[in-house]
Amino acid sequence: MFKGQPKGLFALALANTGERFGYYTMIAVFALFLRANFGLSAGTAGTIYSSFLMLVYFFPLIGGILADKFGFGKMVTTGILVMFAGYLLLSVPLGGGTVALVAMLAALLLIGFGTGLFKGNLQVMVGDLYNDPQYASKRDSGFSLFYMAINIGALFAPTAAIRIREWAMTLGFDGNAAYHFSFAVACVSLIVSIAIYYAFRGWFKHVEGGHAKGEKAQVVDTLTPEQTKKRMVALFLVFAVVIFFWMSFHQNGLTLTYFADEFTERSASGIASMPFNVFNLVAVIAIVYALFSIFDKEASQKGKWIGVGVVALACAYLVWQYSRLSGSIEISAPIFQHFNPFYVVALTPVSMAIFGALAAKGKEPSAPRKIAYGMLVAAVAFGLMAFASIGLNTPAYQATVRGGVEETLVSPYWLITVYLILTFGELLLSPMGISFVSKVAPPKYKGMMMGMWFVATALGNFLVQVGGHLWGPLPLWVVWSVFLGVCVISAIFMFAMMKKLEAATE
Repeated sequence: MFKGQPKGLFALALANTGERFGYYTMIAVFALFLRANFGLSAGTAGTIYSSFLMLVYFFPLIGGILADKFGFGKMVTTGILVMFAGYLLLSVPLGGGTVALVAMLAALLLIGFGTGLFKGNLQVMVGDLYNDPQYASKRDSGFSLFYMAINIGALFAPTAAIRIREWAMTLGFDGNAAYHFSFAVACVSLIVSIAIYYAFRGWFKHVEGGHAKGEKAQVVDTLTPEQTKKRMVALFLVFAVVIFFWMSFHQNGLTLTYFADEFTERSASGIASMPFNVFNLVAVIAIVYALFSIFDKEASQKGKWIGVGVVALACAYLVWQYSRLSGSIEISAPIFQHFNPFYVVALTPVSMAIFGALAAKGKEPSAPRKIAYGMLVAAVAFGLMAFASIGLNTPAYQATVRGGVEETLVSPYWLITVYLILTFGELLLSPMGISFVSKVAPPKYKGMMMGMWFVATALGNFLVQVGGHLWGPLPLWVVWSVFLGVCVISAIFMFAMMKKLEAATE
């Protein structure tokens, strides 16, 4: 899985892991913070939340255009500095008044712009590592590994956000002020990120781009105008579809978090409580990777025995954790957000093994076809949410009876299962989409097209607020059915356009 990859991949992936840890620590509690600190309604909080996500994914277009002129490396470094300023401002507890609201919006603007300079350009650099013929066949697997690294950061973020907030409250800070300590984590993570970037810069400096002052950048583009047009059309068709995937998928930070907070059992005991401890999930991940090492035909005998040892230690750790259980634990809504990155990290080698086996037989689906399948899988997830919500109160009524006998709650395993299914869809769509853009984008528009991928994501994130506005008087199964329908229609459109999409990769 890791063999044959350029060294620069691992350095860039680790730099991104640090930045993503800080970002997802903030995101884990941000929607709840908006409602608690400013007393906002679900719809208003959803509008701010989705607008911020839109900024995070819109600014990479500007970042890409700037990078095409000034170089990817310069924009990545500048982006980290701008993000740091934004997170620092957000971490200052200013209360819930107008000044605090204005400061928060200014912080969100800085974080969004800084992310725009950093995120897309880092991914372009990863893609350019595979322009070397010796790595060309590893592009899709490389982006899968890169995506996995992003989610390692995201895996620990919800636990960090909850634990740091609890620690702040033990120091005497009230619940709202304590949120800011979670936001401050992002400042530390960015320091780690930039340290990794410069420590290993020699591994990827050749793909940073840029040129001397007064000198024009030299871009080699051998495509004909017809080929360029064909590729651009294919890219924009993909962009149109991913809008609706992210509109649905990023309900994890909004309506799925509301559902976790308002409609999910708030405690668990026995073995049912174990998935809510992030270190238990890390042990499961260790077992998955060790098993792949044991059954890898190319692994050395020593490597196989190390794998056996890892499996034994991880299993022993889980048994020890189970033996220590007593009573029940409280389930905090943000903790559900660690399941998606857990599944990404755990399932990436499984996904790569499956597609590797299909590729060996000449049967691996194209990237556009994987994206279409991803939309169908996401539809299944929301279908399951609709089924689980039949018979539950509306959110508006639930708010009036919270804690009473008329309150309707479901097992946390409904959400845990839905996150599993959504992750399958994400693995089919997101890393494959990024790989598709890096491969198909005409050389002279590469930064801009990676930026457009994020613009499509931004539009989807802006539409996330639809869920917040539906949250209230409507039956929950109706809310989830909206996203089910959007995903199915998008998949049908994708399959209808498949010939054009696949022709662009030839």
